[in-house]
Amino acid sequence: MGPTPIRTAEELNLSRRAARLAADVLAMIEPFVVPGVSTERLDQLCHDYIVDVQGAIPANVGYQGYPKTILTSVNQVVCHGIPSPDKILKDGDIVNIDVAVKKDGWFGDTSRMYLVGTPSILARRLVETTYEALVAAIHQVRPGATLGDVGHAIQSVAQREHFSVVREYCGHGIGDIYHDEPQVLHFGQRGQGLKLKPGMVFTIEPMLNAGKRDTKTLPDGWTVVTKDRSLSAQWEHMVAVTEDGYEVLTAWPGGTGSYPAV
Repeated sequence: MGPTPIRTAEELNLSRRAARLAADVLAMIEPFVVPGVSTERLDQLCHDYIVDVQGAIPANVGYQGYPKTILTSVNQVVCHGIPSPDKILKDGDIVNIDVAVKKDGWFGDTSRMYLVGTPSILARRLVETTYEALVAAIHQVRPGATLGDVGHAIQSVAQREHFSVVREYCGHGIGDIYHDEPQVLHFGQRGQGLKLKPGMVFTIEPMLNAGKRDTKTLPDGWTVVTKDRSLSAQWEHMVAVTEDGYEVLTAWPGGTGSYPAV
């Protein structure tokens, strides 16, 4: 891969618009994430909304052979869970929905956790801690900071709660290419790695496990689960480096609700 792109104001506007569309999808689907719904139904609703309402393209469909619009990762699924008519959400589940849209050649990519019914205290703590780790990482973003600062912030929050950070998957640059430079690791040392500059755009998307960090991929070639079957959670925002800090491009249209503002 080449150097990390620096975006012009015009390019940032295109990126911002695609990011907002992705955030709108996750807001739209929230009322449907209830006990008894299939992940296939959630996928269909997201697909139709992106195509019919937003006039955009579901970026995941056909990406490296992926068959669906969203990724639905339930409980011990770390990432890349494939929607299925056989996967019915039940009371107490936690689920990550990850969506990417393409509009006028630019990509928006975001994910968030949903609580189905009433999850356990541990599940709720994992979800809230992973969100806290994301926010702590975003707060590191400014010109002159490094990606090591971002990763270190996530690692620090996770370790405080005795959760582990998944290392095989990372955030990424995004723009007119879905997965671009830089790679954004969710662990690291302060002052290490790429120095941030205004105009850089990338995702931060930590995955935290309640147990050990080890993962394995199921035979479908996509679904990644925790090896010890412990719960896993993930949140993802697209972030731009500004002249004096950061801008969250995938900010939730209805605000952060019971979660602290970024």
